[in-house]
Amino acid sequence: MYICKQIFGQLLNINERKIASFPAITMYEKTFPNKRFKHTLDFLKKHVSTSETIFDLGVPNPFSKIMQENGYQVKNTGGEDLDKDQSALQKESYEVFTAFEIFEHLLNPYTVLENVKCDKLVISIPLRLWFSPAYRSKTDMWDRHYHEFEDWQLDWLLEKTGWKITAREKFTHPVKKFGFRPLLRYFTPRYYIVFAERVKN
Repeated sequence: MYICKQIFGQLLNINERKIASFPAITMYEKTFPNKRFKHTLDFLKKHVSTSETIFDLGVPNPFSKIMQENGYQVKNTGGEDLDKDQSALQKESYEVFTAFEIFEHLLNPYTVLENVKCDKLVISIPLRLWFSPAYRSKTDMWDRHYHEFEDWQLDWLLEKTGWKITAREKFTHPVKKFGFRPLLRYFTPRYYIVFAERVKN
């Protein structure tokens, strides 16, 4: 047990050093998921130019602010129920659609994708973990996961709505806790992010 704690502690220290080396997100160091934000921004920069306007699904949030600080022009939805109202997707002008950890909260992501009018998108989701139940807040009805995807399920959803994935990555999300399940999170991918383009008929 002592050896396991030593190894686990070393992994945490390595991860913290990597996070601290990313200046754009150090302001969120004690509150927000820095590793996820860094990985997401790195992926976005590989596939989306700052000259392209982004429509980011969901209300303004810490990551949409990070995108703006890195030169992106970002528009957001206004807090409407996206399962019932996708009108903003049709009314706004944008060149890239993004949804970062949003689809798992929706009952109807298929209809959202049908209403996207641009030709590029970036989506990330939390993957279903075999050792953990689906997330559900006991105090906030909006903060719960209706879907926890396997990677093939998101791939299928995009294929059915006319999109072709051209880049994909998975990454882990360690937590600062001791135990068997926190240890598994060091090795088990928790997030899946994809870049896709609309299939032209």
